[in-house]
Order: sequence, then structure tokens, then C-alpha cells
Amino acid sequence: MANKSHLIKPLLGATYPEVAYGKGIYLYDSDGNRYLDGASGAVTANIGHGVTEIIQAMKEQAEKISFVYRSQFTNRPAEELAEKLAQIAPGDLDYVFFVNSGSEAMETALKIAIQYWQEIGKPQKNRVISRWTSYHGITLGALSMSGHVLRRNRFSSLLADYPAVSPPYCYQCPFYETYPSCGMKCANELETAIQRIGPENVAAFIFEPIIGAAGGAIVPPEPYYAKIKEICDRYDVLLIADEVMTGFGRTGKNFAMEHWNVEPDIMALGKGLSGGYTPIGATMVSARIIDTIERGSKVIMSGHTLSGNPQSAAVALAVLDYMNLHQPGENAANLESFVEHELRTIASHYPVVGDIRGKGLLWGLELVTNPETKESFPIHTFVTERTVKKCFEKGLIVYPAVGGINGTSGDAIIIAPPLTISKEEMKMLMKILEEAIAEISHDLDHDGLLHHRSIS
Repeated sequence: MANKSHLIKPLLGATYPEVAYGKGIYLYDSDGNRYLDGASGAVTANIGHGVTEIIQAMKEQAEKISFVYRSQFTNRPAEELAEKLAQIAPGDLDYVFFVNSGSEAMETALKIAIQYWQEIGKPQKNRVISRWTSYHGITLGALSMSGHVLRRNRFSSLLADYPAVSPPYCYQCPFYETYPSCGMKCANELETAIQRIGPENVAAFIFEPIIGAAGGAIVPPEPYYAKIKEICDRYDVLLIADEVMTGFGRTGKNFAMEHWNVEPDIMALGKGLSGGYTPIGATMVSARIIDTIERGSKVIMSGHTLSGNPQSAAVALAVLDYMNLHQPGENAANLESFVEHELRTIASHYPVVGDIRGKGLLWGLELVTNPETKESFPIHTFVTERTVKKCFEKGLIVYPAVGGINGTSGDAIIIAPPLTISKEEMKMLMKILEEAIAEISHDLDHDGLLHHRSIS
């Protein structure tokens, strides 16, 4: 009889393989099985696994000092990491508050936005607007910002009602329109929401540049963010970009907002900041906001015991140095057209794939029961879970994005391998993915769940 596990796992009672080690784009379990990490874990392991330079940086810093408390000391790795981030961030995002996760980075962004208006003499500007079909983290503040119905439901009595506007979700348009004849109603809805709440009450608009776990790499129409920026500027509302998933080369640029040349006032970072080698997140803040607080209370009312610890900062610094040397973000940009072509070829053969979208090496495949009507599978049919499992059985890890359509339906998977993946390795990924899609298509057809039955 196997020893009882005392570890609380994602699904209680389920059995998980035990990882032994990772190298490059692959993970290996204790039974010797190999898995192609087609999701970078949780869209995190941007430079792959087992990178020698990062391991060495961990050791060197641990031999010096791993922890000091931020109110007692500063430390060289945190200072250098903040400087490097200020150099690569867009606009005047010159200041950095380090935390331990993307959720904490989003909560810190929220708090700084509210505090800014307090310090400027407008404490009534304390309402925040976010979008439905969004996910900003699992802590209560970050979950309050999230418009992911499935994740909100259990804790709804504890959450604020921040989601107020529709997502820029062209494939499943909330207004049943088509771009560009729609007039970008999804963007204009933000102005309506601000007017209803009262501009004098709205502190910030919070968004993911490309919608990740809540919808499967949903990319907005090209003029969307210029319109959002225009609206926020008109009503004196701060713009907060959640770049936790999209930052550090994932979309082919340092930060996804660079695709639209729109500069946020506050930006949350995580995941790729350390490439998964250590827990760390960051909130970047414009000089205008920090200057205001420095002239006032001089204190950002946030912080955590391990904020800015030298061990995590040194590791993240080594990751950024590695990325600067090897430029994996350029590899993501170079592979984009190839990945799109391969995914669209798969979609053309298997009607269960209704939509393909993404940038760089962040791609979503939306799965539908009928591609002509874009009808989604009911949530209780677990199509996303079945697809993820099918891929896993074949040695390919993909990331789930389920319930994006009002929490009642919507199935998608995310393809987001380490940015270091080669074209030949990407071909292998696509081969396994197509095999999995073929098998899941036949399984769904056998179960009577496919309304369009012409399966290649």
C-alpha cells in the first residue's frame, strides 16, 4: 500500500505523476516518462528548465544572504533588478514594488491606485472597473477584479463587484456584432460604465492586454487599446495593465502593451519575471504617481514579509540577464507566423477547433461543438479537461482555459511553450497536439457532442 500523501493537491483524491527533473522544454517524472512542456507550466517557465546560469546565481546568492526585511535593509540584487526593470518598461514606469506572486502584484497595483487619488486630494475616486472574462489572481482583492465566473462563484459574498464591462472577445462577441462594423462597442462600454459610476468616483481600469486563463489568449482588435486609453485620459482614470502572463517576451515583445503603443500608469508582473525559478512578482508604477506619494505620506501602504528578498531578486536578475543575452523573445516573434500557420492547418482539419488566436508564443484554441454557429460545449461535458488530459497522456502539457462564456460554457486550451523552443521542437509539439485533437474529436463525436461531423 502506497504511503498516504499529506499534500493538498489541485484535485483531492487524484493521482499525479511525480516530477523528477526538467531540462530545456522537457519535464521528466520519477518513472522516466518525458513531457514536452507546451504550457511553460502555467505560462511561467519562459526560459525552460534546468538552466545552469540560473542555478549558479541561486547558489551564489544563497552563500551571501537570502533574506532581509525591507523596512530594515535594502539589498543589491533588489536594487539592480528594479533598475533593470525601469530600463525596459514602457513610458515612465520607473519605480518597482516587489511582491511574491502575480496575485499580490495586482492587489498592490489596486492599493497604489486608490492611495494615489487619496494623496492627490480626491479620496472619493476609489472605484475600480475591470472586465468580464478576465483573471487577475486568486487572493480576494485580485479575485474581486477578476471576471471569471467559475472562480468567483464560491466566494462571491466576499468579493467586490469590479467587473463591469465586456471583453474584446471578437469570436464570441458579447454584442453579437462583427468587427469593424461593431464600432468597438466593447471599448465604448467602458465610457458608459464610467459615466454610470461617475468619473469622480472611478480610480482605475484594470485589464489583461491579452486575456489568458479566463478565455484562452483572446487578442483585442487593433484600435481597442488606443480607444481605452483615450477614454481613461478623458475621465482622469488610471490604466493598470496585468502583464503577469504576457510579460518578458511571451508575445514577442518585452511587454504585450508594446504591440499597441499604449503606456499604462501601473503594470503588474510575475511568472516570466523569474521564469519559475523562484516566487516573485512586481508592481511597476509611473514616476508621476510615486512623486505624488513622496510629496505626501511617503509610504506605499502595502508589503509582505518576503517582499524584495535578495534571493528571489538575484534569481530574477539572472533570468533577465539570460534573456538579454539569448533574446528568446525574438525567437517567440520569429516563430509566431509558423505557429499560427500550423494551428490553422489543424483547425482546418478538425471542426472542433473553432478559433485560433494569439501573439508570439501565447496561443489559444477555442473548442466548439459547431464551428458554423460557434456554439460551445456545455460546461458539464468537461471538454477542456478531457483535451488537456488527452494531450498529457501523449506527453504534451497544455494549459486549460474553461468557462470564459459567462461561466456556463466556453472551452479553450493555451499553447505557450518556453520561449527557447526551436522550430524543430515546435514541429514535434504540433504533431502531438494534432494527434490529441484528432482523438478528442472522435471521442466527442462518439459521445454525440459534435454537431458538425465531418472529421478528417
